[in-house]
Amino acid sequence: MPNLLILGGTTEANALAKSVSEQAIPATYSYAGRVDTPRPQPVPTRVGGFGGTEGLARYIRDHEISHIVDATHPFAALMSRNAVEACASTATPLAALTRPPWVAQDGDSWQHVPDIDGAVDALSGPAQRVFLAVGRMHLQDFAAQPQHHYLLRLVDEPETVPFPNRDVIISRGPFTEIEDRGLMERHGTQLVVSKNAGGIGARAKLDAARALGLPVLMIDRPLLLQRTEFEKVSQVLDWLVHT
Repeated sequence: MPNLLILGGTTEANALAKSVSEQAIPATYSYAGRVDTPRPQPVPTRVGGFGGTEGLARYIRDHEISHIVDATHPFAALMSRNAVEACASTATPLAALTRPPWVAQDGDSWQHVPDIDGAVDALSGPAQRVFLAVGRMHLQDFAAQPQHHYLLRLVDEPETVPFPNRDVIISRGPFTEIEDRGLMERHGTQLVVSKNAGGIGARAKLDAARALGLPVLMIDRPLLLQRTEFEKVSQVLDWLVHT
């Protein structure tokens, strides 16, 4: 019987936890601790980092972890890299449960940038009303462009907001296109800034931007080390049985 560690915090990780619980597969769900009130899970949970690659390798050995599934956010590049290296050093099977990236459709107006720094640079210029949908961890980066009026929608109240002009909404998704279209209309949004997270849980803002004819500044995903990747929970369950 596997003893699974799920590196979670995503819709995909939640679905995997539900499935392994239903099948009575021993598992632990690990939250990074980015939100104050993480969702409850049907399997035991832990919250917080491991202490880098060596800390994760030690956790694997101490808790006799047999398999790891990296179902973290596509932009959690450091955690994903640590998982690859820790699993390699401990000979622990690793798979990623990930979502395909979003692809522009007819009617979309996207400008791609490679990373957060690229997005900050792209915001140089005259003031606009910007829906900044990048999460609270990166707010300080955008303080370099204080001329804009920023709309922030966050899961938890931030300790500080480094913008003189902003509206902050505390709310947890998923949201619908109609809800996001109304939000952008009420706040006079002129530009949407988004990470290419993929999946369906956070794409409503892109559908709303298309419907309103608004441009999107799209931050591309970071490059990750090579690993086994799946897009469906059923594929992960099959991997667990046969690995």
